[in-house]
Amino acid sequence: MSHTSSASKTPPLALTIAGSDSGGGAGIQADLKTMLAHGVHGMSVIAAVTAQNSLGVQGYWELPPEAVRAQLDSVLSDIGVHAIKTGMLASTALVEIAAEAIAATDAPAVVDPVGVSKHGDSLLAPDAVDAVRTALLPVATVVTPNLYEVEQLTGVKVVDESGLREAAEAVKALGPRWVLIKGGHLPGEPADLLFDGEHEHRFTAPRHDNRHTHGTGCTLASAIASNLALGDDVPTAVAKAKQYVTGAIAAGFPLGSGIGPVDHAWRHRP
Repeated sequence: MSHTSSASKTPPLALTIAGSDSGGGAGIQADLKTMLAHGVHGMSVIAAVTAQNSLGVQGYWELPPEAVRAQLDSVLSDIGVHAIKTGMLASTALVEIAAEAIAATDAPAVVDPVGVSKHGDSLLAPDAVDAVRTALLPVATVVTPNLYEVEQLTGVKVVDESGLREAAEAVKALGPRWVLIKGGHLPGEPADLLFDGEHEHRFTAPRHDNRHTHGTGCTLASAIASNLALGDDVPTAVAKAKQYVTGAIAAGFPLGSGIGPVDHAWRHRP
């Protein structure tokens, strides 16, 4: 008796190129959970392994460039992809490998230019910041910097909401198709600005009184990539991703003795 008659349809495919978070709240783990929550098949290229928990990062090991390239070749040659998301790419070599892979596919790419931790630590070698500017941003469909990363990439310092447009223009000048400036670190109601050089979309969200926000940036970028894989245009993908992340932050839970993660499965909880 054949079981293939009701063959299931393959869901859209999304790939994350990022670091592993042993605590499960950010990085590759957050990306894959976010993709699953969107009904997308998530695939991963691990660029770094971190030893981290709710208190911070205790150790960090970059993968050799050939290991990252081999993972990319495996996925792209056999399976293919409908959207790509990049996260922590600590060195120039890894940034360039990711940029080459993105340039070689037609898939939209969401670049989360992970350069500064929540504690203000730089996560990128200075020459790697240059590679993000010159190699990665020009191939990005959407780039999602926070205000620290805007400053790191462009030198523009945003102190209030009126500065978001200048920041967006400075990042857009580096070559991505769309820029999403995340204004969550500003006082008052969080506002994000999405800009393509011409059109501006502003997104506001309630500020939840919840300190369990580990993985927010990874989750937002992965949700945008998932929505692009599902066929949404960029403004729609971002609007839906913002909604998903806002719910995930509201449902964030304690973990360990530090900062807990957002809840990637909040829509599936009873």
